[in-house]
Amino acid sequence: MLIAKDLMTTNVIAVTPDTAVRELARILSENRISGAPVVDGMGKVIGVVTESDLIFQNKKVHIPTALAILDAFFFLEDPDVMEREMKKIAGTTVADIQTSKPVTVQQNTPMEEVATLMAEKKVHTLPVLDENEQLVGVIGKSDIIRMIAEGK
Repeated sequence: MLIAKDLMTTNVIAVTPDTAVRELARILSENRISGAPVVDGMGKVIGVVTESDLIFQNKKVHIPTALAILDAFFFLEDPDVMEREMKKIAGTTVADIQTSKPVTVQQNTPMEEVATLMAEKKVHTLPVLDENEQLVGVIGKSDIIRMIAEGK
């Protein structure tokens, strides 16, 4: 049975929260990767940032629907969602656009569980941690596809 250690890429390209969005785009493009773990000064994984986060910055702003009754406005959608989206759209650093509290796996996580997590949580970049919670690898969609192609 294949485990995360068999699937992962060990030459991990990680970024920090203060990495500029433009620099992130360059890193992803030049290295032909779809995402990267975000690490703090101690090397602990604190987030994940992907191409989707960069693309999100260029989407149209969705104004929540509101209902006016007399002099009061009632939002039919959560205005906090709009606030989070606006911060992400206006973000200039990785900290502004990253997904915090990332989904991670351990080195001995079975491939079936890795694939299930990626599909159900809709994640495309999965950091792999060792027993000390240190980053040792990353699994992307292409790593799973490569194993399928190799018949493993």
